Amino acid sequence: MPLGQRVVLIGGGHNALIAAFYLAKGGFKPLVLERREMVGGGGITEEFHPGFRASTLSHTLGPLRADVARDLQLEKFEYEVLNPDPRVFAPSPDGKALFFYNDAAKTSAGISSFSEKDAAKYAQFAQSLENTAGFFAQLSSIAPPAIDHPTPEDLWNLLKTGRGARSLGKTGIFDLLRWGPMAVADFVAEFFETELLRAAIAARGIFGTALGPWSAGSTAVLLLRAAADAHPVGSAAFPRGGLGSFTRAVAEAAKQAGAEIRTDAEVEHIRIKDGAVTGVVLTDGEEIAVEAVVSGADPKRTFFNLLDPSQLDPTFANRMKNFRANGTVAKVNLALGGLPIFSALDVTESSLKSLSGRIHIGPEIDYLEHAFDASKYGDFSKAPWLDVTIPTILDPSLAPDGKHVLSAYVQFAPYKLREGNWDTRRKELGDTVVKTLAAYAPNLPDLIEYMQIITPKDLETSYGFTGGHIFHGELALDQLFTMRPILDWARYKTPIRGLFLCGSGTHPGNGLTGASGANAAREIIRELR
Repeated sequence: MPLGQRVVLIGGGHNALIAAFYLAKGGFKPLVLERREMVGGGGITEEFHPGFRASTLSHTLGPLRADVARDLQLEKFEYEVLNPDPRVFAPSPDGKALFFYNDAAKTSAGISSFSEKDAAKYAQFAQSLENTAGFFAQLSSIAPPAIDHPTPEDLWNLLKTGRGARSLGKTGIFDLLRWGPMAVADFVAEFFETELLRAAIAARGIFGTALGPWSAGSTAVLLLRAAADAHPVGSAAFPRGGLGSFTRAVAEAAKQAGAEIRTDAEVEHIRIKDGAVTGVVLTDGEEIAVEAVVSGADPKRTFFNLLDPSQLDPTFANRMKNFRANGTVAKVNLALGGLPIFSALDVTESSLKSLSGRIHIGPEIDYLEHAFDASKYGDFSKAPWLDVTIPTILDPSLAPDGKHVLSAYVQFAPYKLREGNWDTRRKELGDTVVKTLAAYAPNLPDLIEYMQIITPKDLETSYGFTGGHIFHGELALDQLFTMRPILDWARYKTPIRGLFLCGSGTHPGNGLTGASGANAAREIIRELR
């Protein structure tokens, strides 16, 4: 295919924008079509109450993969990242708390008031995670190999990855093989005895999934996340102005590279002739002829909404139908008249610093498991695990003077409810979140001026995530690497010639790291040339 040809990208999420950037750099003419009035997908900032702005969906960065960050040079577009320390504050109901700092020794000192043994083990655990993270980072940066006919590059990538595994030593390789299929509750129990410490670390293995801490394979999810950030509790990086300023900067980088971006441009249908893509049709009737289409939408939306499924091979269509993509996360954003006071903190300047990262509400492994139990039977948890941020502490521009925004991920909240529906039970979910938080910050209910509740159903209808799944599909052992989204089709190509995928439903498909978009662009450029 000659360079300069038109490639359309469907959806303006961060992976599609990153893919557009690399395609433009590769000499193509990418056109990004976003159905909403702004780009960003799951990384957006919106005003949800007069004067109050929040990162509506995602509230922390991935972080962005280092090579992608270097290529994009986002600092050229008035982009600034705020890095709180401590990263995570984890209070317990009895008024004690753990603080996870960037510095492992400082974190250990705090753990010692719970357990001297755990304090001694923490640095060793952080090091183990860092060692395996290198291997998983390598795995995340390659296209999964073709199973039947691996290319020379596949073999070279696997060789490099194998070398990375060998550098872990015999014990490290053994640990890796053992840890992957393990329940994350067992994994953290190998290192620690303190329940709060176990829960705060294990939570990373179940975020955004239909897994509880006792589910097999939840450790693999934690290790995959450690590839992006090896810190035991993960990332706590906030762009100034919210996540929307991150995706706006990525869009600017893509445009400067030569991509065109159109908002309020919803694709209704991908046209196919003789098994190959010929164009896209917008909802307003406009037709655009193309040489290739790259879908940043989730796989189910791509194959069953944007295509005529009768064009698909029945075996492929059946496998795709079985790709699990029912979400388990809701989001609650609160407009607050003041700062909540947490019982576990003294009211001082340093307590303000303690609240500037993420706040983990989930005091023990069994608490997390019980929260998951409710969702298995079609209900949301009455004592949910919450991942909370108060972004206005570091970035006061998001709320009026002296006021604050509180942003909470809520797990577990299933896409399908057994009783009632999300419209009738929306307020009940919000009240549950407030009640849960009030056990730790008693003055919170009196501060609330407005509450925005985003259910898994809203994630589907308003934001385009099929099944309300924030990662475009379940992160589980049978849906990772060479099986993401499905076996034989994990290399960003699809059975339709000229149609590619680049969203979170592809490998490694894990939060705001840009890995799926960057990997996809590399494969697409090679294929089209």
